[in-house]
Amino acid sequence: MASTPEIPVAIILVNWNGYAYTNACLASLEKVTEPAFQVILVDNGSQNSEGEQLKAQFPQVHLIANQENLGFAGGNNVGIHYALEQGFEQVLLLNNDTTVTHSFLKELQTCLDQPGQGVAQPLILFAHDPQTLWSAGGKWNSLFGRAITLGDRVPFEKYRVGAKTLDWATGCCMLVSREALLKAGLLHEPYFAYFEDVEWSLRIRKAGFTIGLAENAIIYHEAGAASKKQHAEGILSPRVFYFLVRNQLFLLRQHSILLGYPYHLLQFLSWAAYFLIRGRFQKLSAVFQGIREGLFTPLNPEKKWLQ
Repeated sequence: MASTPEIPVAIILVNWNGYAYTNACLASLEKVTEPAFQVILVDNGSQNSEGEQLKAQFPQVHLIANQENLGFAGGNNVGIHYALEQGFEQVLLLNNDTTVTHSFLKELQTCLDQPGQGVAQPLILFAHDPQTLWSAGGKWNSLFGRAITLGDRVPFEKYRVGAKTLDWATGCCMLVSREALLKAGLLHEPYFAYFEDVEWSLRIRKAGFTIGLAENAIIYHEAGAASKKQHAEGILSPRVFYFLVRNQLFLLRQHSILLGYPYHLLQFLSWAAYFLIRGRFQKLSAVFQGIREGLFTPLNPEKKWLQ
């Protein structure tokens, strides 16, 4: 379906064995009346034909079924490719474990329409605690390579928005202009999941665009639905710690942040010591695997969309 002036926005949802969350997200999107949009549902090789089930429940979505789990970065890139091919002017990345308010997209679009803006992010509240902020955007500490979430766990009624220009936006919900996508490129797929939104945001800013907070746009987030499941060693799986460690080191390497290495390696070693004491040996192994691969895995250039 090609983009027209009446349908300027493509909303990309990536589903991976998250039928109930994606169903609820799609149901909330049905209450959004403006601007017009097209949902691109990318199923990342889910079990039980979840993509087809969701398509049957919501026939208006465009379904793309991947044969394997390409991660957050790879799955969204498949959707972005399709959106650009169809001519959409704006692309919204939206986590499948969110629900939205009826005016959120209009508020995001108003923010994105500001001169020089390439990305807009809403205020994101916890779904289980809707009076508490999950994210009001991000700040980047370039000295140590730290990605800091603004508003993290602050009561919504007490939060006061400072500067509306952000250093980075969370991939949980970010509206991106076509121009920014064409100039900055797509998500960096080697990240797979975690920190790929930080890396992308920094690259978009380097390409000359600003990132804005749409303070009147509100959504709700389950926060880690794909990763917070009961495992033998706790709620977060060893794979999560592997990606967190590896991808943080990817960021340091890409931006040549020398002071970040001792800072973050000390943090990772403290995690390893904790896991050793608690007997969580899979997580201990994941940390050291993340360190090894984060330091030595070759980093290929990010993908561009070729018109």
